[in-house]
Amino acid sequence: MNGLARLARTEWGGLYRTVRGALARRGLRAVPTTLSAVCLTSVLHFVQNQPWGFGPVQDIGSVRAEEPLGQALLRTPLSLFVPALDLPVWGALLQILLVFGVAEICLGWWRTLVIAYTATLAGTLYARVGIALGPLHPLGLPATDAQVVDTGPSAAVIGLALFLCWRHRAYLTGGVVIAAMIAELLLKGNLAGKEHIAAIGAVLALCGLSALRRRPDRGIGCAPKAPPVKP
Repeated sequence: MNGLARLARTEWGGLYRTVRGALARRGLRAVPTTLSAVCLTSVLHFVQNQPWGFGPVQDIGSVRAEEPLGQALLRTPLSLFVPALDLPVWGALLQILLVFGVAEICLGWWRTLVIAYTATLAGTLYARVGIALGPLHPLGLPATDAQVVDTGPSAAVIGLALFLCWRHRAYLTGGVVIAAMIAELLLKGNLAGKEHIAAIGAVLALCGLSALRRRPDRGIGCAPKAPPVKP
């Protein structure tokens, strides 16, 4: 039990202290973007389940690979907040509240939105590439997937969780997230599973770029300059 407690502190201790401190100081004011996202998702869920609202929500937030690329790109940001019809809405709301909330506190609202959109966009664009490759290619998809409605926060949530794990050095948790998505792909092999892998690849690229930016400005393979010798 002590070993598990030490592991938990190592993995999540810094993250927990950061979130607890922010909530203690500011309460819900620490996560305004997250609360807005939860409200927006709730409203879109309510509207799309009304006889008069399904069409409008699909027109502004539903993405399919068979649609023109420009139209899909315009819909992609809002598609993140349109709950999938075949999944319970409480799952999407809980994912947004928990993962977006932690990310907003630890990364800031604009980084949270950039990472979430990057992960979602990666999955959306992969669907087009996979269909173009065809079902016989290891990375390909069947043509019927072009008609699948692609909405929901799952790719964004996975991407944010992975970036948080990297930023706070919770590498074991990050590995578990990746392993779970690979297992999902092997078990289901559907469009969503492959889009999640694409989202992971995009966020890992963001982690690499962020690591390069955070490195000291020194030449690769060069020793640091010695301080000048005073006369």
